[in-house]
Amino acid sequence: MNPGLIHRVADDNAQTRSGIRKVTSLFSSNHTKATAGAPDEMRRVPLKPLSLRFRGSYAHLERPFRREYMRVSLRHTRLALVLGAFFYAGFGILDAYLMPDEKYFTWFIRFAVVSPALLAVAGLTYVRHFHPYLQPLMAAMIVLAGGGIIAMILVAPPPINHFYYAGVILVFMFGYTYLRAGFVWASLGGWVLVLLYEIVAVGLTATPTTVLVSNNFFFVSANVMGMIACHGIEYDARRHFFMSHLLAEEKEKVGRINSELEQRVVLRTRELQEINRDLESEIAARKKLSVQLQQAEKMEAVGGLAAGVAHDLNNILSGLVSYPELVLMDLPEDSPLREPILTIRNSGEKAAAMVQDLLTLARRGVAEKTVLNINDLVHDYLASPEYQALKAAHPHVRIESRLAADLLNVLAPSVHLSKTLMNLVANAAEALLVPGKVTIATANCYVDQPLQGFDTVAEGEYVVVSIQDTGVGIAADDRRRIFEPFYTKKKMGRSGTGLGMSVVWSTVKDLEGFIDIDSTEGQGTRFDLYLPVSRQAVAADDRRVTIDDYRGSERVMVVDDVAEQREIAASMLGKLGYTVTTAVSGEKALEHLKANRVDILVLDMIMDPGIDGCETYRRILQRHPGQKAIVASGYAESERVREIQRLGAGAYLKKPYTLESLAMAVRRELERQAN
Repeated sequence: MNPGLIHRVADDNAQTRSGIRKVTSLFSSNHTKATAGAPDEMRRVPLKPLSLRFRGSYAHLERPFRREYMRVSLRHTRLALVLGAFFYAGFGILDAYLMPDEKYFTWFIRFAVVSPALLAVAGLTYVRHFHPYLQPLMAAMIVLAGGGIIAMILVAPPPINHFYYAGVILVFMFGYTYLRAGFVWASLGGWVLVLLYEIVAVGLTATPTTVLVSNNFFFVSANVMGMIACHGIEYDARRHFFMSHLLAEEKEKVGRINSELEQRVVLRTRELQEINRDLESEIAARKKLSVQLQQAEKMEAVGGLAAGVAHDLNNILSGLVSYPELVLMDLPEDSPLREPILTIRNSGEKAAAMVQDLLTLARRGVAEKTVLNINDLVHDYLASPEYQALKAAHPHVRIESRLAADLLNVLAPSVHLSKTLMNLVANAAEALLVPGKVTIATANCYVDQPLQGFDTVAEGEYVVVSIQDTGVGIAADDRRRIFEPFYTKKKMGRSGTGLGMSVVWSTVKDLEGFIDIDSTEGQGTRFDLYLPVSRQAVAADDRRVTIDDYRGSERVMVVDDVAEQREIAASMLGKLGYTVTTAVSGEKALEHLKANRVDILVLDMIMDPGIDGCETYRRILQRHPGQKAIVASGYAESERVREIQRLGAGAYLKKPYTLESLAMAVRRELERQAN
């Protein structure tokens, strides 16, 4: 890598960032000058004089302002309503003192009508459905409270009735200011009270002229002053909201400018980032190739040795295995020679198995690959004599299995996979020096992005076989060498030749699979084998899916950026009778659907590069409302999946999926939406 190029790019980046600071400073300076030069334009609020509604190009702010004003005033309004009910009821003491004969009528108004109404409105503020009606309700409360006072004036004896108008003035003060009622609604309530008072004072009571003139002067003045105060309160609230809106717009403009300037930094640094990525990739690739080369050289050496002696060794071992069988057939059951001859035969069988292990790890063993289900291998192993012998040798070990019911098939030699399973379970059992547990688990897995671990698991569909124990764990240094031939940490008196894990490695690599190891010393170890999925059926397979149950003739579009996934889905759906089209991206799907229609979509969620499944579906709905769809993804159900389902998509189908699960999801979605 050229050091001069790195320094040149770094200098360019520094200059670019300096330029950003200068341009931002200049923009801020110019913006301040422009604002100072035109204060009237910035401070003038576009409101209608009487109604205080936003006007002109800012009329769209009216509804957001009302929501915001309601939000910030709600707590205050609740308190005002509760306090209003308290004080309105409290003045009942004055009624009892000034007009004891009419106190029950006034108390009825205070305690049975007005105060409960105020508390009821306070309670309604907690119901979001009533929020749009709170302003007219508060105006009604002003009229109700003031009307109650006016009703008391009507029944109060002179001269008491001449002074109760002061209670209406208190209602004005409370309604126009503390209650936070809107200017229009509060004014409407206030003038209704003025009209009611005039009707009662002039037409229904014998109020002296001097008292009537005096009361009206204070009454109308209080109402007008309340309107002015209420107008000022709402105007200030609207001005604050308007200035906040202008500030948000200015911030957005500054953000856009900063974003444009940052693009210059991105363009300048891209070259350096690409060089660094290339260099890191090259170093990692060389390290990996070096490790693989060393492993291959070891395997080649062992393979050469095994291939050179395997024929002769097998000839020799045939005698050690076959002849003892013939001798045992002629010996009586109680012969003292049976035990030594059985020992000879067992030793010969172990030696023959070791030769086979050598050929396997050298990857020269001839083994035919067949389509099989690993769950069947696990069941066969758990019923085998080898498993019974393992349990007898390790009675303190509890072995459990958790097998996926819908496990997909693999294409592999059953002998080698059985040996791999046997080796891993045996090692797990021997790692348990005290009572513990070994768990055998299987699962389907779709890797959408490379998975970093002991191996780098490539994107694709896998059957994962996991062997987990609660034993002593594996040290970090040992994990690096665990698959080397003849490398073992087993102690004297315990089984092991050092070839078992090498056979595991060789078998998995023969299948183009991957291995991951998770181990903590003192806590246990888990081996995960990622074996590529095969879509072929097991020879004697009782299929769970009856084609006729899920057959259809509708048009289906599969949208997925992975060619293998498109081919698998298209083949499955084609077998079910559907007419299938595929698209490599969301953009291609949109282009196809401009002139065509399909009955249902099978959408992948992650499609790089380009728009994802959620955005694809959103755009399709704009052209084809009600479009049916199901979601297929290797990711866990996320917020994006829930979002596309809120838009109208149906089932979420986790990759890798079986024919049965895909067929059921498509059929059920078509029928659900059709009904």
